[in-house]
Amino acid sequence: MIAALQNAIVVALSVFAFGLEVYALVDAHRQRGDAFVAAGKWTKQRWLIILWVAAALGFIALPPPIGQGLLSPLAFLSLVAVVAAAVYLTDVRPAVRQLRGGGGGRNAGPYGPW
Repeated sequence: MIAALQNAIVVALSVFAFGLEVYALVDAHRQRGDAFVAAGKWTKQRWLIILWVAAALGFIALPPPIGQGLLSPLAFLSLVAVVAAAVYLTDVRPAVRQLRGGGGGRNAGPYGPW
């Protein structure tokens, strides 16, 4: 019973991490390339390569279906992938979005929030 609970937690965390990596990758694809350099960050191409590798590592690190054995020996790479996505989402994304106008929002008008 404890093993099943531990497995369920690992699966949930792995799926969440993979989703975070894919979200970061999709967001990076949607940004303008010149905004990265203007924000003083690495180029869009470099970030896309990093995030593609992170998403691939996150996919590889997903645990096998229940009953198929232990975790993959490459599961530790999931940590590297999550760190790459987290750096993009917490540092690069806000800087790039700020240059594009803060990303809008429901209460944002043409000259900022009202």
